[in-house]
Amino acid sequence: MITLCKTCGTSYETAGSHPEHCKICEDERQYVPVAGQQWVEPDALLATHTNKWKQHEKNLFSLLAVPSFAINQRAFILRTPEGNIMWDCIATLDDATKTLISSLGGLNAIAISHPHYYTTMQDWAAEFDAPIYLHASDREWIMRDSPHITLWEGDSLKLIGDVTLIRLGGHFAGGSVLHWEQGEGILLSGDILQVTPGADGVSFMWSYPNMLPLSAATVSDMTQRLSGVKFMKLYGAFEGKDITGRADEIVRRSGETYIRCLR
Repeated sequence: MITLCKTCGTSYETAGSHPEHCKICEDERQYVPVAGQQWVEPDALLATHTNKWKQHEKNLFSLLAVPSFAINQRAFILRTPEGNIMWDCIATLDDATKTLISSLGGLNAIAISHPHYYTTMQDWAAEFDAPIYLHASDREWIMRDSPHITLWEGDSLKLIGDVTLIRLGGHFAGGSVLHWEQGEGILLSGDILQVTPGADGVSFMWSYPNMLPLSAATVSDMTQRLSGVKFMKLYGAFEGKDITGRADEIVRRSGETYIRCLR
C-alpha cells in the first residue's frame, strides 16, 4: 500500500498501516505540524484534488495541485526536440494529467531539485517509463525505491540537447537547478533559489519553514557555480514566483546582498 505524508507529500510503501514517522518532516529543514503527523492514500487525494496547467513559454508548461496540497510546489514540463523533461514533481498524478502528458509525447526524463519534491516520483516514472535523475548526495532521503532512479554525481549533468542540471547545494547537499539554453536562457530553480515576493530578487535558506539561513561561504559558492551561466528568465517552485528579465544579474546581486547582510 502507498500512503502520502500530508505535510510534505512524500510517498511511502507500507504493509497496511501508516508509518509512525515521516523522515522528511522530522528533519530540521521541514517540520511536523502541531497536530501531529497525518497521512492520506493516493486515491483519497485524487478524489479531492486535480492539477491546474499553465503555459509559460512556447515549450514550457507548469502543473500544480488544486486545492493546495503539502508544500504546494509546482512541476514543469519542458518540450525539446530530443524529448520531454519533467522538472520537480507533485503528488497528484490524475487521469487527465496522464492523458495530457501522453498527448504531448510522454516523458523522456524526470529530474528533481531536492528531496522535498520527490513526492510520488516513482509512480510518474512507472507511468511514462522515464528515468528519474537525482543527485547522489541526497540518496538517504529516497523513501521508496524504484528501478527508474538514476543517481548522478558531480556538479553538472547534461540531460539532453541544451538542458543541463547544475548542483548548487545549499538547501540540500545535492540541491540542483535546471538550465535550459532556450532563447536567452531559462533557469528552473525549485526553491534552491527562492524567488522573493517582488520577483526582483532571490534568497537562499537551509530551512525555509524554520527560517534557518545558509552561511555566507555557502551562498558565495552557489552564486559562483552560476557565474558564466546565462539565463534571462527564472521560474521558481511556487506559483507566480517568476523572474522574466535579467534573472542572472538579479541572482548575482541577491547573493551579494545576502552576504553583505550576514557580514
